[in-house]
Amino acid sequence: MSRVFDSLRLSAVSLDIAAVNRGGARAVADRQRRRLERVVAAALRDSRLYRRLVANHAPGGLASDAALAALPVTHRAQLMAEFDDWVTDPRLRRSALAAFMAEPANIAVPYDGRYIVWESSGTSGQPGLFVQDAECMAVYDALESLRRSAPRPISRWMDPWYLAERMAFVGAIGGHFASIVSLQRLCALNPWMGGATRSFSVLEPTARLVDALNTWNPTVLATYPTAAALLADEAAAGRLRVRPREVWTGGETLSPGMRRHVEQQLGCNVRNSYGASEFLAMGWECAHGQLHLNADWVILEPVDEQYQPVPPGAASASVLLTHLANTVQPLIRYDLGDQIMLSDQPCRCGSPLPVIQVRGRDDEPLVLRGRHGEPVTLLPMALTTVLEEEAGVFDFQLAQRDDHSLTLRLPLSGEAADAAFARCRSALAAFAASQGLRGLPIHEERAVTLARGHSGKVCRVLGGAVSGMATAAGAGPGARVQAEAPCTHAD
Repeated sequence: MSRVFDSLRLSAVSLDIAAVNRGGARAVADRQRRRLERVVAAALRDSRLYRRLVANHAPGGLASDAALAALPVTHRAQLMAEFDDWVTDPRLRRSALAAFMAEPANIAVPYDGRYIVWESSGTSGQPGLFVQDAECMAVYDALESLRRSAPRPISRWMDPWYLAERMAFVGAIGGHFASIVSLQRLCALNPWMGGATRSFSVLEPTARLVDALNTWNPTVLATYPTAAALLADEAAAGRLRVRPREVWTGGETLSPGMRRHVEQQLGCNVRNSYGASEFLAMGWECAHGQLHLNADWVILEPVDEQYQPVPPGAASASVLLTHLANTVQPLIRYDLGDQIMLSDQPCRCGSPLPVIQVRGRDDEPLVLRGRHGEPVTLLPMALTTVLEEEAGVFDFQLAQRDDHSLTLRLPLSGEAADAAFARCRSALAAFAASQGLRGLPIHEERAVTLARGHSGKVCRVLGGAVSGMATAAGAGPGARVQAEAPCTHAD
């Protein structure tokens, strides 16, 4: 079965990445310009939605050398509402893709034999659906394999595809999410990698997850920062006995305190990355700990609340993403919602790619009291996955009330709220039981206007300072780290 793989395109992109590193900032700018022209031309030629948006934004038309700022800002809700007019392949239909993705057996299976598809979380109340062709996936593959930082450069030079490693991914694995879709696709393409890679659900009870990881004994662990911090707690308590050489984190904000905690307790290098469902491999962390933007393939514009440019060194209210590799589902000046800060100083590593700081998803782990008084940590990614996948609710806020109960806030009222709360209670009760909690009282708040950032996104899981529980949780990254990273935009 085809896995949407173009070896020639992968080779060409890989050679181009090497050339960029030698060519400096000018080489990056030249590639940005050429690729932007290609993407805009494809959108105006083949996307009915983009033709309308541009015509409404610039009734007189665009000049052939029009700057990116001359194009309209786009939003997820707007694009998803007109999905069939947005995509450039008329054979792609949102209803058919949704039906395809409703089947777990289709995870990483190419749609129509030519597209890789995945879904995103609904942090703005609107889940996303994203489509990539072979050319786009070749760009992702090359960026992931060639620009991921190598704390052991000699080993990576000898083994760039990590074939000698035992890899473990801990995350949301039951849906068509970008991470698990990408991982399963790569394992299908490379049987050696498939034999050395295991996926573990973030929904597993901590004790069961720890036992499984001890059995697998990975040398490379990929997961979310909050999950890595929880596993570091388990290592500190002597329950997790693995000693990975590398931990890769992404999907949430990694604070300095969380990084130190993971490195100290697991005795390894932590390497952070920046990506999103919209663009899988936006940034990589170099050996100097700086996050570099893959600016030859993606443009990020830091902007304020009025979508005006923010200068280097200043934090943005949001960021506009322009995808330079995807012509099937054009993303041009797309409001991603993250806060970033662009540096005007080059990195000591010598890379021509710009350095950025990112503030993305900052949902918080919840520490509750278990059946026998022991602390039980509920990870934010697990909670949001349960409510999205099991209850079908995307626009919510779940807050810790005390050491045994939560408050669930929904913007719904009437019968719609009744049905949604019933689904949420059922899903959360089942999850709580699997985690060792004796019930999980849920206090309802209806018709709530959820506090949102400029991007329209909301912090969906809020922890609480519960007396005695942080110490019981073994150094408590959920309490210590969150003080360094208050909740702002969610990715």
